[in-house]
Amino acid sequence: MSAAPLAFITGASSGIGQALVLRYHRAGYRLALVARRVAEMQAWANAQGIAPDQRAVYAADVRELPTITGAGHACIAAQGVPDVVIAGAGISVGIDTAIEGDLEVMRAVYETNNLGTAATFHPFIAPMRERGTGTLVGIGSVGGIRGMPGHGAYCSSKAAVISYCESLRGELRGAGVRVVTLVPGYVDTPLTRANRYAMPFLMQPADFADRAFDAISAGTSYRVIPWQMGVVAKLLRLLPDPVFDAALAGRPRKHRAGE
Repeated sequence: MSAAPLAFITGASSGIGQALVLRYHRAGYRLALVARRVAEMQAWANAQGIAPDQRAVYAADVRELPTITGAGHACIAAQGVPDVVIAGAGISVGIDTAIEGDLEVMRAVYETNNLGTAATFHPFIAPMRERGTGTLVGIGSVGGIRGMPGHGAYCSSKAAVISYCESLRGELRGAGVRVVTLVPGYVDTPLTRANRYAMPFLMQPADFADRAFDAISAGTSYRVIPWQMGVVAKLLRLLPDPVFDAALAGRPRKHRAGE
């Protein structure tokens, strides 16, 4: 009897990543979970009824390249090459470029959202290519489609995730390895609950995970979730700059670190 398929998920300890863990568990997948605090992750998995023989937890911080690439190699050695790899770790923090300290915040956002995504994928590309199957999933954002005031780091990082995944998809064309770009709108997570502006079409994490699971299973190259936010994003993209700027005038900015 063959082993159940395996999903490797970063950002597994909260938000979207945690919801995806539960969705893949419900689908019968074995799990490779990445967290900075292993004991807490193990306790949470136990509380959710995810048995020890159904999961392994690897200690890593996606900003620290040796730890995240090491987690990938450890997963391959212990559990095999995953069927699905989801780079779910991400942060969203407002910045003000006029404040020097916020440049370090921007560095942290890029290291987590961009370099962390590439480092998550890195250990699996060669073995997936050799096997001829596998799916790599990057998490963009509707915020990556147009820049919002106060969101310079986050919006630009997510725009980069979208472009990076598109580039990687082209590189792996014909290798049997799919690259899926998920582009969430607003999801009710710790990252969004402090936002001080309206969040249209706000989704619950479990609803997002259901739709994401379907898109990943279908091998969809690019999916905005929910679809309504895809329509909003396309309309925003089409607005002339003066109209777009006027529409956002007075909109509250994203909280900066420490606010």
